[in-house]
Amino acid sequence: MNEQDYTASLTLNATPHDVFEHINNVTAWWTDDLEGHSHQLNDEFTVRFDDIHVSTQKVVELIPDQKVTWLVTDSKLTFVEQQHEWTNTTISFELSTLDNKTHLQFTHFGLVPSVQCYTGCTKGWDYYVKGSLCSLLTEGKGTPGL
Repeated sequence: MNEQDYTASLTLNATPHDVFEHINNVTAWWTDDLEGHSHQLNDEFTVRFDDIHVSTQKVVELIPDQKVTWLVTDSKLTFVEQQHEWTNTTISFELSTLDNKTHLQFTHFGLVPSVQCYTGCTKGWDYYVKGSLCSLLTEGKGTPGL
């Protein structure tokens, strides 16, 4: 039986271009503790959430106004036994147009119910994608790093 990767879907009253630009502005919605760059193909960046979560992502796919994909090349999650659960997982943002709005399909491939961090990490993604990124796009301000 295949496990389902974590996904979140949003339909936003914004253009695909605006959504794409905001996704790539990681410090505005995910964390302001970022080293590196997240705007171009092959950029690498490391995010930190105190001593609880550190991960390095590489931008492996970048199709303007359509798709952004990050490969997690290294991770350390101190709240679980298998601290490198995110390493070699993939984080994807796919954009499409639906009734003059932008549909965002977020998927963290490899974040499945059998991994120990699943419950905590899905709550985190719910907060950052459905909450902070959505607020950034609809209200002009995200809530990164909380």
